[in-house]
Amino acid sequence: MAGRTDPESDPREPAAPGFALPPDAPEPLGNGPGGYGRRVLRERTPTLITEVRDRHPYGPGQRRALDALREEIASGAMRPLGEGAPDRARWDRWGAAYFGRPWADVPFLWWESYFYRRLLEAVEFFTPGPWFWVDPFEYWKTAELRDATVAVPAHRRPAADERQALLPASLWGNQADLGFLFGAAGGPAASGGLVADDGALVWSALDAGGPDHVAVVADNAGRELLADLLLIDHLLRTGLAATVTLHLKPHPYYVSDATTADLVACLRRLAAADGEAAAVERRLSEAIGTGRLRLRAHAFFCAPWSYHHMPADLAEEFGGRTLTIMKGDLNYRRLVGDLAWPPTTPFAEVTAYFPGPVAALRTLKSDVVTGVDAATLSSLDASGGDWRTSGTHGLIQARVST
Repeated sequence: MAGRTDPESDPREPAAPGFALPPDAPEPLGNGPGGYGRRVLRERTPTLITEVRDRHPYGPGQRRALDALREEIASGAMRPLGEGAPDRARWDRWGAAYFGRPWADVPFLWWESYFYRRLLEAVEFFTPGPWFWVDPFEYWKTAELRDATVAVPAHRRPAADERQALLPASLWGNQADLGFLFGAAGGPAASGGLVADDGALVWSALDAGGPDHVAVVADNAGRELLADLLLIDHLLRTGLAATVTLHLKPHPYYVSDATTADLVACLRRLAAADGEAAAVERRLSEAIGTGRLRLRAHAFFCAPWSYHHMPADLAEEFGGRTLTIMKGDLNYRRLVGDLAWPPTTPFAEVTAYFPGPVAALRTLKSDVVTGVDAATLSSLDASGGDWRTSGTHGLIQARVST
């Protein structure tokens, strides 16, 4: 662990106006003995590169680039993007303090984000030609959506039952992170329960009166996004939300992060089913057409920074929402700051900078966590399990006052 970069040489985007940066708590790096970031760097990323290489009929240039990236991560210094990269200048500015250093010596959140940008460069995702804009992770996303175990609703539940089911379904859908397919850790096991549960607070915020305008910041495609869509349909259909804005990634990012193409695939999956699933697709497609369900894909969602650094236009948008629901582990790390917080630090305290009410639905897959009461923390730590990183535990946390 190490402190953050000296502010005078900090390559980050400046904090959004009025946002206080987190205190100088340690940032996880990729070189901590036994640390989660180290395992991801040494196990998951090289396995992912190999799988991407082997699952596609890439040409010799792409294969060489993927092999070189794997070797660079293992034993070389982090290098900038190539000269022809459309976003080279931006990443040069962001990475000024990091390029030339071993990957393991760079903050976990930063190098992990940059890894996926470099992987897209290696497979020529942004290069006009035969592989232009071809998602290197589509193979796994499609396989998951076609899985017969992916459940879609056949019948509509009573409204009270829906409330009991929708937040947990959206939360535990986050277990389906396809990144868990790669590396020695294996896939997540069954639920070990919630380490914090503010579900009642989320519903009370939505019940408080309208018209409510809700934002949902998506995480994974496939079964998680399907569960998110059922939640969004409920909010619109019951009048709990006058509008919902669904924030997606503008291009592939991490393995299973949801893009607009993944949303379309999920809607088609619902439409192909019988009963209530097809009705959900019709309602959501109509809501998109009338503007009640709005799609956004801001470039910041593929940047390597916490939400303290979000641009003013995104901050203004979140500030105008009755509630913003952040999905998944990466959004949580970015929301609270990917820092070594004492786990009992109140969630409301670390998110006080956020410009509007916010809730997090997350399956725990990385070390950072806040808002766990002391008794729960003691019990979890005494269990001897990797409860912070295994995907077996989850949380629903909310700060509804600003």
